[in-house]
Amino acid sequence: MPDYMYMLESRLSAEQRAVLVRMQELGVETSTNVYLTGGAVRDLISGMSIRDLDFTVEGNPSRLARELEKGGGRVVEEDEKLRHVDMIFSGDVDGSIEAAREEIYARPGARPETRWSTIMEDLRRRDFSLNAIAISLNAASRGLLLDPTNGLADLESREVRTLSIHSFTNQPVRLLRAIRYCARMEFKLESRTEDWFNLALERGLQESIPLAEAGNELRQLAREDKPVQILKAWEARRLLEAVSALLAKRHPHYEMLARILRARDDLAAAGIRPRLFAPVTYAALGKLKDRELSTTLHRLEYRQQEIEAVTSLEERAQKITATLAGRKTSAPTEAYAFLEKAPAELLAAILAESSNSKAVGKIRTYLNKWRPLRQALPAAILELESIGMAHGPKFDKVIDDLFQAQLQGKARNPELRLKLLRKLSGIKEPPKKKADEKGKRLAEKPKKKLVGKQPVVSPAPGAPVESQKTAETLARLQAARKGKASAPAPPPAKAPKAKASAARKR
Repeated sequence: MPDYMYMLESRLSAEQRAVLVRMQELGVETSTNVYLTGGAVRDLISGMSIRDLDFTVEGNPSRLARELEKGGGRVVEEDEKLRHVDMIFSGDVDGSIEAAREEIYARPGARPETRWSTIMEDLRRRDFSLNAIAISLNAASRGLLLDPTNGLADLESREVRTLSIHSFTNQPVRLLRAIRYCARMEFKLESRTEDWFNLALERGLQESIPLAEAGNELRQLAREDKPVQILKAWEARRLLEAVSALLAKRHPHYEMLARILRARDDLAAAGIRPRLFAPVTYAALGKLKDRELSTTLHRLEYRQQEIEAVTSLEERAQKITATLAGRKTSAPTEAYAFLEKAPAELLAAILAESSNSKAVGKIRTYLNKWRPLRQALPAAILELESIGMAHGPKFDKVIDDLFQAQLQGKARNPELRLKLLRKLSGIKEPPKKKADEKGKRLAEKPKKKLVGKQPVVSPAPGAPVESQKTAETLARLQAARKGKASAPAPPPAKAPKAKASAARKR
């Protein structure tokens, strides 16, 4: 059986893992059962990147949302009637918290009666089997996979399957959602779901999709990796009319969308994850006139803040372009400081649409050169520590001065960087150590003793003169081999004289 908690910990980003841990802690503190549900579990099992963390609780999520706000989370929208809270958790993590519920329909297509319920009933009332999977985050069942509708099998067969014959009748917006999932994951509709889908289109159910729900699907489009494919799939199924009849007539601006997605990839390569709500929405409706754009967004029940973000996108991008092309950002240090604070979505819009080569060039330099320099500063911090400087305000200033110098093209290799760090910190390079003459003399003394004690090979008493010469030669060779002076020759042997006197006596 797969270890789903291990899979989560290995697949989630550090910020997402922190949110997961905090939700488990809040569940214990408030005695609330907490489950990870929906898209996060689906994407985990299917091997896709996990974008959102959606949690379902058996109880009211408002208390948990208030606690999360204390830790840096932000509530985007709260539906008190459905007990649903859309949030941006601390660490800039998207997600939501909602109460487990079941929906009772008096008849197909009628408004459902909502009842607060358990996690299993909540999973069974969902739209598609691939969204009806949960992982328990509770101490007694942590890591347990809940799959009452056999969504795992549909993920393996790469199919989108509805959970009821009345699924599209009860909520026609699922027509848009089913195609969005198919385009995003490159899945197909399950055979019966395909039949029910076509039947719903024949009955014209797409015309009864509430505009607010269609607007929510368009809002989700801005967070997709493949918005072009989704829009084209909607258009092929004649579902764009459900979003906007004018959009279906004029068509989305696919070329602009493609340019924005390329800019998104450039930003992502530099470690920036832009929220492209405004640029993608603007491009999707890019062929509408200004007044038509505003009217369409109002009809789709977008919030006023969202409408202003989309309609003012071009004007805000032009202001940043003018600043980048002007004198205020002529120096690299000034340009870097300005771009660090500029909204990433506007940088993406400028890269995609601006014809100002000066502004675009500075953005690309920022992404490809300046940010990598900033990301390499930990190596400089270690070097500054290694030469003996303690952390403090002066330490931070030295690092900042180094970075400013690097922005201007200085000290970009390790040798020059270390040299500049010493100059900025005032720590000179230590002098080279001189040889200790006294130590040398002391080291030579044992060598002299060894020379005096050099072993000498002496011939045996009574050995011939040739043997004496051989002994002397061996002694010299032995001393030379060890790099020392020759040992003194032994005195000549007196064995022959003793031998002659013995002969006279006889």
